[in-house]
Amino acid sequence: MANTESGPLLSVHPSSCLVDEKIEVEVKHLPADSKITLHALIHSDDGDDWEAFGHYNCDSSGTVKVSRDKSLGGTFEGVEDMGLLWSMRPVPESKPGRRFRKNNVQTPVKVVFSVHEGHLEKGFKHRTPLTSATAERWYLTPDVQRVEVAERGIKGTLFIPPGSGPFPAVLDLWGGQGGRVEYRSALLASHGYVSLALEYIGILNAAGKLQHVDNTYFEPKCVVCVSGSHIMPLKGSLADVYAALQENVDKTRYDEKMRIIWRDLLLPIPVDPSKKVKMSEIKCPVLLIAGEDDQNWPASESAADNVEVTLVCIVVVVLWGGETVPHSRAQEESWQKTLDFLEKHLYDNNKEVTRC
Repeated sequence: MANTESGPLLSVHPSSCLVDEKIEVEVKHLPADSKITLHALIHSDDGDDWEAFGHYNCDSSGTVKVSRDKSLGGTFEGVEDMGLLWSMRPVPESKPGRRFRKNNVQTPVKVVFSVHEGHLEKGFKHRTPLTSATAERWYLTPDVQRVEVAERGIKGTLFIPPGSGPFPAVLDLWGGQGGRVEYRSALLASHGYVSLALEYIGILNAAGKLQHVDNTYFEPKCVVCVSGSHIMPLKGSLADVYAALQENVDKTRYDEKMRIIWRDLLLPIPVDPSKKVKMSEIKCPVLLIAGEDDQNWPASESAADNVEVTLVCIVVVVLWGGETVPHSRAQEESWQKTLDFLEKHLYDNNKEVTRC
């Protein structure tokens, strides 16, 4: 949407799109060479406010184009076409330990963009902007079916692309966050994959008690359309994994803000083969993405040792590690590589599936 009244004009194109699509933000009809702040605000599903902003100088025609012009300050600097999104952070005075999540994929992430006079650092909610516009960012396209699954002991959400199919399918398993996390599956379905977001951590049984999951939860009930099995069963339950972590609890560290660093709980990498997933027995291609500054999990060490493990989290503030700029670059690159990987192995190598 754009403000069509006389005076400054802010446009966001496209105004509605998937979250992995880039947008163009442009401001026109401002005084030549004037200083402005472009601000972006999101109210999350958890009730938290997140913001990002950049400082710009208009050109001689009174125009700022985010994909062309440098941000001179704010939450990001330089020419960053998506800087108003990837540099989002909780607004000042927010509760600590906030995490941006999309709990309801059937509604968009609404981003309110606004233009303010001068180079500002704070106090945006108390100021009247020169102009504003709202954009919608979706995980789910309107024609994707969302089906809740709760039968035969399995819990999850199935996302089905439009069309008659058949489509390649992906089983989407999240780690220690627990609960049902749908946004990756929704986005995969929007790109043409049947995707099942499986709930397997922190689920309750009929008696209302935590249900510990073992390989029997996965194997008889989930069929994944890839060339060969790519699910390695756990030897025991997630409770056994947690018990092993408890043995090394004295290795837990804290940073200066008392955020937990868990990566040492599994270091050094064990040499006992019985404590490792036998990656050589996986009969399908594997794309492994690891963060070198991961403070929650020894990701790079595990990747080097060809180990894949799952961590059970408790309710604490964890230091995830990493830095905003390289993380945003890696996130964009890894998501595109994920789509390319699935395209190659599930579409290009399978003549029986249909592109949506």
